[in-house]
Amino acid sequence: MDLTPRITRHFLDSIAVKERSASELPQSIQRAGAAMVESLLGGNKILCCGNGGSAGDAQHFSAELLNRFERERPGMPAIALTTDSSTITAIANDYDYGEIFAKQVLALGQRDDVLLAISTSGNSDNVVQAMAAARERGMIVVALTGRDGGRMATELGDDDIEVRIPSDRTARIQEVHLVVIHCLCDFIDTAIFGGEDA
Repeated sequence: MDLTPRITRHFLDSIAVKERSASELPQSIQRAGAAMVESLLGGNKILCCGNGGSAGDAQHFSAELLNRFERERPGMPAIALTTDSSTITAIANDYDYGEIFAKQVLALGQRDDVLLAISTSGNSDNVVQAMAAARERGMIVVALTGRDGGRMATELGDDDIEVRIPSDRTARIQEVHLVVIHCLCDFIDTAIFGGEDA
């Protein structure tokens, strides 16, 4: 069985979505990066959440900020709400799975923190609930979505920012979410620590 044409199509489809994203998303990524920089410079932090592959993206972003991205610099405060299995299972068991991120946001979030909320469909109930908790805490939400933005798009406040990938396909959305995360990391590093493009 020769599946090389199918493999090639994955690459070509990915390139097409990235090219469309490159023309449509820079302004929203700029706004998201600026909100994160303002929060960090104000002594605040970024909380991140998502499910499945989006949980991996939340952890990826947090790791890049806490450790380093592409340059040596001090670590910056970011917490992935997807990593504490005892907390997640306690909340899911005692309350409801839909609250696993919201209860953490209410406990850890403070005014002017940022919530990076990630969902390819925009319809993950626990992420939507986390956004509501962030609003209650006076936080800014940066929503990474796809498709039509789902419920997350309808829950955004005036100061929140959505970066919506122009695709209906989960794999393509996830691929561009990772590019967006790297754009945000580079934006934060350059805006705070300077560089040739500062």
